[in-house]
Amino acid sequence: MSQILEDKIKQIQEKLQLLAKQNAAIKKENQALKETLAETRLQFNEAADVAEALQHQLDAKKYSQAIMDPEEKKAFEKKINGYIKEIDKCIALLSV
Repeated sequence: MSQILEDKIKQIQEKLQLLAKQNAAIKKENQALKETLAETRLQFNEAADVAEALQHQLDAKKYSQAIMDPEEKKAFEKKINGYIKEIDKCIALLSV
């Protein structure tokens, strides 16, 4: 009877060791995935910044060449006015 009990305990210990190894492997993989996600987010943000800068350059080029239709011109002027308001807010905050 005690031999059966010892065998069961041994099986449980082996399973616990296996689970501990699997848990460690999963934690390691999780950490690697978190690092990859952080890098990907950083790359995405950099790409978004580049895209925004290129869009601003394109808008400026269109405006300088006067090839905008009236709708585009209004939208561009609205953007410029928005930037001016943001700058004014920043100046007001710095003046306080």
